[in-house]
Amino acid sequence: MIGKLSAWWRQRQGDRLEIQDTLWNEVEAGLPFLGHLNADERIHLRQLARELIAEKEWSSAQGLLLTPRIQLAIALQACLPILHLGLGWYAGWVGIVVYPGDFLIPRHLVDANGVVHEFDDQVMGEAWYGGPVLISWFDLPEDADGINIVIHEFAHKLDMKSGDADGMPPLHEGMSKQRWIETMSAAFADLRRRLDRGEETLLDPYAAEMPAEFFAVISESFFETPDLIKTEYPAVYEQLSTFYKQDPAAQGFTSVAFDQPNAGRTT
Repeated sequence: MIGKLSAWWRQRQGDRLEIQDTLWNEVEAGLPFLGHLNADERIHLRQLARELIAEKEWSSAQGLLLTPRIQLAIALQACLPILHLGLGWYAGWVGIVVYPGDFLIPRHLVDANGVVHEFDDQVMGEAWYGGPVLISWFDLPEDADGINIVIHEFAHKLDMKSGDADGMPPLHEGMSKQRWIETMSAAFADLRRRLDRGEETLLDPYAAEMPAEFFAVISESFFETPDLIKTEYPAVYEQLSTFYKQDPAAQGFTSVAFDQPNAGRTT
């Protein structure tokens, strides 16, 4: 009953937002990876985006003017992974903070020798367990170096549904945890071996940092360049397709070119 009431409240709040068709069309035209969605899915995605905008607390930093266009672009991308999962997957936290490009986060680390290191870490985004999602906004897509910051950080939020981000989100009934671990671990190890040999990979090398980043990067690619994942790691594609309940590579989607992303990013 509580779940149904929450869904009803979200829908009412979302329905109160006045968004012109011209703005929807303008924003969607800048997100070509939505091209695999059918008409019903597009309508549903719009409704989820409305509800996400209404439900979360939005704020901007460093003088950025947070416009409806920016909110809508972020919401559409954030809701694409949960299109067939539901907005409940983003429950448990409220804040979305948008920055005008890269930003710095103070770090405090203690190494194995007990030495404390304090430094400013330049990042493009970050998701905090139980806390907000921090997003860099770029007016020009090319300024993001081929990275989908929104999908990446919201994939971390899905991962955190089962605790700390470790590349193991809560799986649906009928999915095998052992199969997921074996599939993702094998692909992760393969990517690291190829990079250690000096190979250039079509998948962003940042995916080799740790299992949590592998899941976030592979999720980006699943939605933006699904044929890449289906070709490079078909077993991973199958697991992601089952988890996200979507099959973009099979729906006539022509992905963007496989540009080599920026290997130096931090998210």
